[in-house]
Amino acid sequence: MFGLRCRALPWASWRSSSCLRASWRSSSVRPPPPPQLTRRRFLSRGPADSSSPGVSLRTRVAVAVVVGGGLLGAWWWVNQEREQRVRQQRVEQLRRVALGQGAFSLLDHTGRRRTKQDFLGRWVLLYFGFTHCPDICPDELDKLSAVVSALDRDASLPPVQPVFVTVDPERDDVAALARYVQDFHPRLLGLTGTPEEVQQAGRDYRVYASAGPKDEDGDYIVDHTILIYLVSPDGLFLDYYNRMKTQDQITDSVRNHIQNYVKL
Repeated sequence: MFGLRCRALPWASWRSSSCLRASWRSSSVRPPPPPQLTRRRFLSRGPADSSSPGVSLRTRVAVAVVVGGGLLGAWWWVNQEREQRVRQQRVEQLRRVALGQGAFSLLDHTGRRRTKQDFLGRWVLLYFGFTHCPDICPDELDKLSAVVSALDRDASLPPVQPVFVTVDPERDDVAALARYVQDFHPRLLGLTGTPEEVQQAGRDYRVYASAGPKDEDGDYIVDHTILIYLVSPDGLFLDYYNRMKTQDQITDSVRNHIQNYVKL
């Protein structure tokens, strides 16, 4: 078959015989390279091929960074637009509520006449109460004062004006207010006036106030709304905080309103 004569051998001997090797050498059909040669050739190509994945990886990372940055920028822009729309809707809602938009006129604790125009351009935290209040009013004014002091420590924020309006003008005259506000923030401004003037200011903020029966000493308690109001530099009511709100919660809320404020 291969051009050589070979005597018959058992199959095991045939596989190892020189006759078989000679037959392969004389044949025009070449056997495949030994397995170890194939592995060496494959391994010799390894370093050249391994450089390609490295370059491809760097390219993919660069593309991912660019695309990710673009998506992040687009998200930020969309989010800013959404927040702007929410703020505008909030302003429109507050305008429809028409809270605190009246033109009050009251006396401060120094005897000076004050109107709403005096507070335009300033942030205001406003509380309605009375000086004979045994516990709630002092607690709320302490909290209000602490909020203003915390905001004062942030140099990036404008000063906030604390204001206390009495709902008990019969007992809370100018002198009584002057003594009372000394126990709280040094910028706290006390406001009073005639019963009609005080009632008008309360109606502007929908404050409920009702004096209880007098005791044998002529003393009485005034039941009233317990809220701290936030007023923007435009004179627009922006938010309110009830007794459940902590000092830190109010401080964070006021700071957020100031930082996101858009002048009308």
